[in-house]
Amino acid sequence: MGFWNNKTILITGASSGIGEAFAKQLAAAGAKIVLCSRNKEKLQAIKQSLPNPNNHRVVALDVSDAVGLQTVIDSNQQILESVDVLINNAGVSQRAFTWDATPESERQIMETNFFGAIALTRAVLPSMIKRNSGQFINMSSPAGKFGFPMRSSYSASKHALHGYFDTLRAELHDKQIKILLACPGRVNTNMSKNAMTGDGSKHGEHDIRLANGLSSEECARIILKAAAKGKAELYMGKEQILIYLKRYLPSLFRAVVSKFDPK
Repeated sequence: MGFWNNKTILITGASSGIGEAFAKQLAAAGAKIVLCSRNKEKLQAIKQSLPNPNNHRVVALDVSDAVGLQTVIDSNQQILESVDVLINNAGVSQRAFTWDATPESERQIMETNFFGAIALTRAVLPSMIKRNSGQFINMSSPAGKFGFPMRSSYSASKHALHGYFDTLRAELHDKQIKILLACPGRVNTNMSKNAMTGDGSKHGEHDIRLANGLSSEECARIILKAAAKGKAELYMGKEQILIYLKRYLPSLFRAVVSKFDPK
């Protein structure tokens, strides 16, 4: 049987893009999916489109709402205790110069990209430790490895994910619990349209560079293949060149990144 067969997998941000692609590929591989996002109607439609829809569940939640998320966690303990794999996929990008970003927009980005993921991680981790098995797949970004213009809080949130999960991996060194930090580059999704501007409103414009990137389906396929192999970190796309440039030639990296069109 396949690696994912009969595993219970919770996916945040499952109503579109890479999250939806994860759900479809994993369900086809025999997994039982817990579909999570704010859009319950879209989740229900996706659930019905999956093989064996009765094997899957829908849990409406907003990872950026700490109080509401905790209420959902408290009322779904049985589901959370059964989770074999948590895919922290929900996220929001940014299109604002640092001096234009309001504190409220910065907090919203951190709640969505970091604190929401951490709350769900803490919710499923005790049962994984008890069973001595489990896996976390965390959607990071090349911006989690370096700073980039108009992405200050977004980059900070992804850096925070790396710090948190690198630490957790070290703490779980004697457990059969795997952690993958996936850093895809450009993927053809609505991330640019949904990105936050300085005042917290949506950017509303589709980045042509994303349109020419990987499809959501191909991105999900590559990440799931890496997760099945137990990889700890995955870099994808041309942007990974900048990761190595920053590591080995930091002065050149700073010169290059400062000339990028940030929009």
